[in-house]
Amino acid sequence: MLLQRSTQTSRSVEGELSVDGEFQCFTLEPAVREVSGQPVGYWKVPGKTAIPIGTYAVEVSYFARDGYYSPILDNVPGFLGIRIHIGNFPQDTEGCILVGTQMGDNQVLNSTVAFAALMAKVKAAQQNQEPIQITVQPAPILAAQPVTSTSA
Repeated sequence: MLLQRSTQTSRSVEGELSVDGEFQCFTLEPAVREVSGQPVGYWKVPGKTAIPIGTYAVEVSYFARDGYYSPILDNVPGFLGIRIHIGNFPQDTEGCILVGTQMGDNQVLNSTVAFAALMAKVKAAQQNQEPIQITVQPAPILAAQPVTSTSA
């Protein structure tokens, strides 16, 4: 899986998740606060911070809080219990990755549908005994665009 972050606000970061090179769904995480070269404890706000960029092994375990199985990321520096799960808004993330079929301002929509489709692929990979991992990439830095004005 590849999570490409795209748009950052003060409350969240939006992105796109692909599986085996094909678009799967949109994502929503809490705001990115990562400071390159600084330890996680320096920049992390518990429950309100996106995980560091990197590649993480993924397993599936029972999500007791919400009562279903979901992917969980292993060995995320400074974080525990980071999951990919159902939710719509930044306050639903608690540091995790939410999925949806559509994006809105600081939200993903149709999360249950997107999650079910993702879990079908995760389960297929498990049945085939394929290793599962996710790579989280930062939002690309966009080149400055010239500002134009029009006169009436």
